[in-house]
Amino acid sequence: MKVYYDLHIHSALSPCADDDMLPCDIVNMALVNGLQVIAVTDHNSVRNARAAVEFGRERGLLVLPGMELETSEEVHVVCLFEDIGAAEAFGQEVEKRRIPVVNRVEVFGRQLIADKYGHITGEEKLLLSTATRIGLYEAPGLAARYGGAVFFAHVDRESHGAVSILGGVERSMEIMSAELSAAAGEPEWRARYPWLKLLRSSDAHSLWQIAEREHFMEIPELSAAAIVKCIKNQR
Repeated sequence: MKVYYDLHIHSALSPCADDDMLPCDIVNMALVNGLQVIAVTDHNSVRNARAAVEFGRERGLLVLPGMELETSEEVHVVCLFEDIGAAEAFGQEVEKRRIPVVNRVEVFGRQLIADKYGHITGEEKLLLSTATRIGLYEAPGLAARYGGAVFFAHVDRESHGAVSILGGVERSMEIMSAELSAAAGEPEWRARYPWLKLLRSSDAHSLWQIAEREHFMEIPELSAAAIVKCIKNQR
């Protein structure tokens, strides 16, 4: 079946996202835009994922819990999980291996934690948008321990893109999918890396940036398990 998606969305927990990127509002905007599945993927944390998953379930939208992990090489990868318990366990592992830097709100912005109905319940004090002590070659296996899948975030970008930082990507990295930014030409990337499954997502930091009904994937059923398998580029 053809499924319209946006698998890279930041909530108000990410310091670079708008404060109105609350889990419930993200879900509602995705529904307005005609999407069938989304993922909430904050920097180095999953603390707003449960609210998004639960509100999505109430509203009839499939929401995958996820994270945009910054590796020790400063490469960004998106990690997606089939269920919230596994995502939170992964998040606890990442939290142990974050570099503790106090967030300067006046510079980086607030990092808000909210419940599924949009009530602010807390604020993360340590800056989330920093490199962790998790290397790129370790990340896929670590996510897999919790049933997750990993794809390169904005692989074509100069900032935090794998190709810009590392000079290229290889099969040995065990990441089989990559997200392209809007300006990237797909034929060029297919020719360069024919083994990669190419994705398009918004990397939204504000409600108006969330993708509309444009990009789709072919999967056998609308389920978190099918999405994760697709990201792993498994037949």
